[in-house]
Amino acid sequence: MADSEAPAAKKGLDSRRMNGRLRRLAASAGVLGPAAFVAGWLTAGAIRPRYSAVQEQISQLARIGAPHRFLMTGAFICFGVTMPVFAPVLDDFLGTRKALTSSVSLAGLATLGVAAVPLSLSGGGTEDVVHGTFATLGYIGMALSPLIGAVAFYRRRRIAAAAVSGLTGVVSAAALASTPFVSSNFGLLQRLGLGVVHAWLVVMAILILDAGDRVKLENLRPATD
Repeated sequence: MADSEAPAAKKGLDSRRMNGRLRRLAASAGVLGPAAFVAGWLTAGAIRPRYSAVQEQISQLARIGAPHRFLMTGAFICFGVTMPVFAPVLDDFLGTRKALTSSVSLAGLATLGVAAVPLSLSGGGTEDVVHGTFATLGYIGMALSPLIGAVAFYRRRRIAAAAVSGLTGVVSAAALASTPFVSSNFGLLQRLGLGVVHAWLVVMAILILDAGDRVKLENLRPATD
């Protein structure tokens, strides 16, 4: 009996190790995506003459005909691909029953749409309307994610974490929602609204990586549950 149980035990251990590696890879995507996004607009903006990160939107760096547009387009794609990979791990970590999978994946997939339909050379055409629709969907996914996280933390009596997550979502929503109504500082508000959520995603990914295989949903629940 012992001899027959040994292969099964080894198989179970190997399976857990594989799941642990996959979890760490997926969590790492939560760092890679936001880092690539920010690095994209920082680099492309720095080498583009007369570009103002305060006044101009990020998508201008990937507009048709823009110099070095491949840098920002690549950053969009990296973020868009990594977020649906990271989303289920974050969802499992906080126990949000697919809510974070939906919101974070929406942010990523909408960003892929932004990359696929860049702003047109002349501006004002159908392409720009489609591009703006994808951008709006991405904004919604981004701002919702920390708000969903805040509810999850609050349910587990992590009040400080809930407050930080909630504030992140509110700041992001306010900044991004105000961008259509400003004639100046568009770029600053957009970067603020996206940047705070990028930071939140990276922090969450680091927490997951730090917890490693010890992460269990029951560990995040109140002791009285």
